[in-house]
Amino acid sequence: MKQNYQLLMERELARIAESGTRPRLLLHSCCAPCSSYVLEALTAAFDIDIFYYNPNIQPREEFDRRVEELNRLVAAMPHENALRVIVGDWDAEAFLAMCKGLEDVPEGGERCERCFRMRLGAAAKLARERGSDWFTTTLTISPLKDAQLLNAIGVELGEQFGVRWLPSDFKKKNGYKRSCELSALYSLYRQDYCGCIFSKRERDRRLENR
Repeated sequence: MKQNYQLLMERELARIAESGTRPRLLLHSCCAPCSSYVLEALTAAFDIDIFYYNPNIQPREEFDRRVEELNRLVAAMPHENALRVIVGDWDAEAFLAMCKGLEDVPEGGERCERCFRMRLGAAAKLARERGSDWFTTTLTISPLKDAQLLNAIGVELGEQFGVRWLPSDFKKKNGYKRSCELSALYSLYRQDYCGCIFSKRERDRRLENR
């Protein structure tokens, strides 16, 4: 049975508000546009370290451009407390090794699941190292990403690393629409493929077939 992860998140946020505490959250970020609404939704409840770890993104120029846009967004957005951006290594070779044998699997298949595990695993590990109370990801804001799968992976990794996973389905309640509005407001670069060379290949094929 599918879980309503948006509702579960709202319940957790209500508990935090009632406690009067301000826990620390490590937020895995895939890009500035996806982060925009997520930061707007969470900064009132948490002190946030934003972890940009995306070794799947190619070419390197695309990786760097997304880092620049994330830093620009954080500098421009109003927020109660300082937000820190932590940039993980661009370990493209490790990503490609992880994908070996799955190069031709369609988007949304096993290759994507392994990619999620790789990125969220690094986030969970860093959250433990930094003493974060919670961790989560911006990935659930995308209409193309499976929130059920992402949350299942997050819960599993949270148990493995001993850090609480914040459930989410940020696309719900017009979250994705709001991210588009904020992207326009801050004139953010909005990429037209997920990030890896395989999603870029699929995008190029679609453009050729128009």
